[in-house]
Amino acid sequence: MTVRISNQCLALVIAIAAPALLQAQGRGGRGGGAATAKAMAPIDLTGYWVSIVNEDWRFRMVTPAPGDYQGVPMTAEARKVADAWDPAKDEAAGEQCKSYGAPALLRVPGHLHFTWQDDQTLRLDMDSGTQTRLFHFSDWKPQAGAPSLQGDSVATWEITAAGRGGSGAAADAPPQGKGTLKVATTHLKAGYLRKNGVPYSENATLTEYFDMIKERNGDTMLVVTTVTTDPRYLREPFIITSHFKKQAGDEGWKQTPCSAKW
Repeated sequence: MTVRISNQCLALVIAIAAPALLQAQGRGGRGGGAATAKAMAPIDLTGYWVSIVNEDWRFRMVTPAPGDYQGVPMTAEARKVADAWDPAKDEAAGEQCKSYGAPALLRVPGHLHFTWQDDQTLRLDMDSGTQTRLFHFSDWKPQAGAPSLQGDSVATWEITAAGRGGSGAAADAPPQGKGTLKVATTHLKAGYLRKNGVPYSENATLTEYFDMIKERNGDTMLVVTTVTTDPRYLREPFIITSHFKKQAGDEGWKQTPCSAKW
């Protein structure tokens, strides 16, 4: 998992790196056009990944017991909402997907599939709950309309300072493995952070950091740090980390519907 630096250090890094980054963006890749998010990706997330449940087993592998909210900095109002949780009512209201929204989706055990929908849009499908998220790069702006479980996500590459290019690389392309995908999500429909009714509101915002790590045994791991902020139901940001292992193919991929009880 990457270590975040202080605001002062970050400002210094930005001041030093900004001219070079702007120049690189202006040059673009081969052909001289503006570089696309796909071409400038410092990590290749495409393909299939499987959840590695190495923490919070009792909150993720089974439905937590009513009232078990350990680890979530809930407000008093949030506790009242969670104490009234009734999965049967959610099912009757067609709200069985409330625990599959963007702030909680990657905590659901299952498989991820990353693809490029186009050169500026990274698509994430998850088989558990049959959910789809779209990560928009460039100057994309959130769309008008009703909020949704997956919200509106704007993505950026955070590229680690290093030499550019390499064998077979496009001009100005960052070196592979030298960066992070940052995703900011807003315009969310209210849902659950955990299966047992721990709520987040329509005012919640989500920031995620996707980092790839190469293990000594050759496995490729994906570490996703999720920061949920909600002035209504959380006393402070709720920060969790989820892990996934890269697969060679789609083994185990099986789309299943949402479930209010599990």
